[in-house]
Amino acid sequence: MNQKMKISGTALAKFALTLALTFGLSAPAGAVILNVNALMDGPQANAGAGTGSPGVGTMTGTFDTVSGQLSWSITWSGLIGAPAAMHFHGPALPNQNAGVQVSTGVVGPPVVGNTIISAPQATDLQAGLWYLNLHTSSFAGGEIRGQVSVSSPAPVPGPALLLVVPLMIAGGVALRLRTKRV
Repeated sequence: MNQKMKISGTALAKFALTLALTFGLSAPAGAVILNVNALMDGPQANAGAGTGSPGVGTMTGTFDTVSGQLSWSITWSGLIGAPAAMHFHGPALPNQNAGVQVSTGVVGPPVVGNTIISAPQATDLQAGLWYLNLHTSSFAGGEIRGQVSVSSPAPVPGPALLLVVPLMIAGGVALRLRTKRV
């Protein structure tokens, strides 16, 4: 028994609308992926007292506001001492010291890594209250340091946006079925 099932364009449109309302309205808001950066040097080290080091470094990375994932890639050159430890510290304004928030390791450069940070840490990070400090054998308190800055690119689309394409297809099919009957 071979029967063809006919679906009206109106029924298909209603089904598509039901899907959109069911899944689209219940979908979480899109995450925002923030860019994080730091330029490290000797003058910023030791709460701005400086070290006299010719060393410099850069950190580029991202922070996902929904998952709390902080990712980084860190490079440096020209250090006087051998790298011993590297950490994100905070909360602190420039020229202030603070405790360690996240250790990054020093095998590199580059040092590439990521971690999930807590909501209070995320608040401090986004407020610009974290700095990156590279400790060396010559400067146990840190040879180079840089305040972390945060900038906001465009929001990442949430799951609701993924319904747009199926809805467009369903609408096209409904229109095609409707025009075939006329």
